[in-house]
Amino acid sequence: MRDIIDGFLRFQREAFPQRVELFKRLATSQNPKALFVTCSDSRVVPELLTQREPGELFVIRNAGNIVPSYGPEPGGVSATVEYAVSVLGVQDIVICGHSDCGAMGAISRCTCLDHMPAVANWLRHADAAKAINAAHSFETPGAKLDGLVRENVIAQLANIRTHPSVALALEQGRMNLHGWVYDIETGGIDALDGETRKFVPLADSPDTVAVASRHR
Repeated sequence: MRDIIDGFLRFQREAFPQRVELFKRLATSQNPKALFVTCSDSRVVPELLTQREPGELFVIRNAGNIVPSYGPEPGGVSATVEYAVSVLGVQDIVICGHSDCGAMGAISRCTCLDHMPAVANWLRHADAAKAINAAHSFETPGAKLDGLVRENVIAQLANIRTHPSVALALEQGRMNLHGWVYDIETGGIDALDGETRKFVPLADSPDTVAVASRHR
């Protein structure tokens, strides 16, 4: 904990003074252009990956970068998606999985989660990805996990489209959806191409979109 406090003191002493004007503007408003949904994993830092400043990303983090389908009893993720789209007017939503994901690893290995019932219940929102991935053959457990990480990104993109605010924004041509998989070891990102349904290196195809707005 001391390291964390020392980090704050260093921020206050060194980093904050360099961004005084930025924080002065952010003190009363924010105008993020994108909603970034990713895993809680400590190795994934959205602002670092995208080199964004404070106020530029609206972020949701949870185990497995999951977005439950819209339902009669929406929870915190649904409320945050709705706020980002309807109030902040984000133009893009990124769902970003990552390599060596513990949540997807538990599903891939069929790990018993009886001692973590809340986690087990939460990961049921990835059942579609689990079923599709199980229909394929993989040479190694690692390849199976990588496949599940990708299928989960696709599944969560489908889930988020059930949210009324997202469906409306897509229909009105004011939003695009992006599906990414971040490789922790290499720093690379693969992006889902909505036309081919395949993941391609984002560095080679920076305009790749998973779901484009109806009117571009």
